[in-house]
Amino acid sequence: MRFASYVLNNQQVFIPELLNQPSYSLNFAPIGMFNSIPTQPQNPDFHPNVQLMKFLYGRHLLIDEIPYSFLELHEHYLNGYLHFEPGIQSIDGKATCMRCGSTDSFSFFACSRCHSKNCRYCRKCIRMGKVTFCSPLYSISKWIPKNEDKAVLEWSGTLSDGQKEASNAVVMAIQHNLTLLVWAVCGSGKTEVLFNGLAHALTNQKSVCIATPRTDVVLELAPRLQKVFPSLVISPLYAGHSDPHSHFVVSTTHQMIRFKNYFDVMIIDEVDAFPYSVDSSLQYNVEKARKQGGSLIYLTATPSPLILKKENLQIVRIPSRYHGFPLPIPTCHWSGNWRKKINKGHLPHILIEWIKKQVSERKPVLLFLPSIKIINQTKDIFEKNHFRCESVHSEDENRAEKVLRFRNKEIPILLSSTILERGITIENISVAVLGAEDEVFTESALVQIAGRAGRSKRFPEGDVRFFHYGKTNAMLEAIKHIKKMNVEAREKGWLN
Repeated sequence: MRFASYVLNNQQVFIPELLNQPSYSLNFAPIGMFNSIPTQPQNPDFHPNVQLMKFLYGRHLLIDEIPYSFLELHEHYLNGYLHFEPGIQSIDGKATCMRCGSTDSFSFFACSRCHSKNCRYCRKCIRMGKVTFCSPLYSISKWIPKNEDKAVLEWSGTLSDGQKEASNAVVMAIQHNLTLLVWAVCGSGKTEVLFNGLAHALTNQKSVCIATPRTDVVLELAPRLQKVFPSLVISPLYAGHSDPHSHFVVSTTHQMIRFKNYFDVMIIDEVDAFPYSVDSSLQYNVEKARKQGGSLIYLTATPSPLILKKENLQIVRIPSRYHGFPLPIPTCHWSGNWRKKINKGHLPHILIEWIKKQVSERKPVLLFLPSIKIINQTKDIFEKNHFRCESVHSEDENRAEKVLRFRNKEIPILLSSTILERGITIENISVAVLGAEDEVFTESALVQIAGRAGRSKRFPEGDVRFFHYGKTNAMLEAIKHIKKMNVEAREKGWLN
């Protein structure tokens, strides 16, 4: 879009070419040509559209994402209630997407809006809408909505000693706007650790976001939180479902791209998980969405060295599970050249015998494999040998339905990629990895996979096997990590 600058009531303002009056003689150019767009002073006599303000509050949106007329938006800008900025700006001599932070993912196209044959656009975040050199990004400048929701925590459970310690640290971080890492083993009950802190934040009218890298976790977490905060509206945000309706949001990290300077409390679940851990734009989105000076809380069982090096980071550790039993320790089993066997239509005998034993004891089997191709080959072999099984991976649109059937014991064996290394709890489950030496199975992935077993108080032990064609440092470090947590929990007196 093309804009021009002019002076109105002694203030520099910008007008879009679409709203230009014929009597004006202005020079219009793509908005990216302007270094900055000044915020207008707020007009106390203007009555803003409250619904428009609620829709835009805390958000950072393209014009195509806003269901209000361009004329109404511009009227709110002139009266100091809305602000807009170029979607792509030059910062320190580098073209920068102001929505996702990218500095190196640009291409050019012939644009009908600014009439340029070489309008720059950002490839990095194009799936969320096209940010171009002529795109304005809209946000609220000054306005605070009334929040009349009453936050009442309705939860009758009790916290373990480790959970209590972490819960107190979460409350303190929210009260004093600190950065906190909750380093908690798989199955420790991290969600319950948040309850008191969330209640404190929401009672004090703070906006809260729990962001996670995966949609599956959003879909599982939002109903759990709604159950303990029944008087609140909780907005789950993910692909295809991105309109918030409250101050309490559970979202994928991708959806944070549409927020700016909004959340008083930002909680990042599974901070080390893919793709958040390797995508700088997702990290940029989260920082952009959080209010400056707001509290930041990381949750994970396997923090990366990068997280541990953050400045002013407070750390609280929960080395034990809520039920007080030690973490199951994986065992390593040599399975020969399993790839060669699979290519010939066979599976390692040691794996087959282990699976037969688990199935005979009516234990659900979750078997992790290193690629979709190998998952499909293995499924064919199982079916030819009359084993009932299903498979899931990132490209499987029916994975949620299959996991539910597995949870309900309708499927005895589930084959999976690393997509189920987190966020799944199945009672009395046995877990194995075939090809544990593959590079996809990092130390953190193997720790998380092992953490699927023994999570239930009724069945706290679990069996975890790493079937391999040669041990790797990742396998050994994962086992060492789990043993170390058990030792720490025992020293604290937190194990039964």
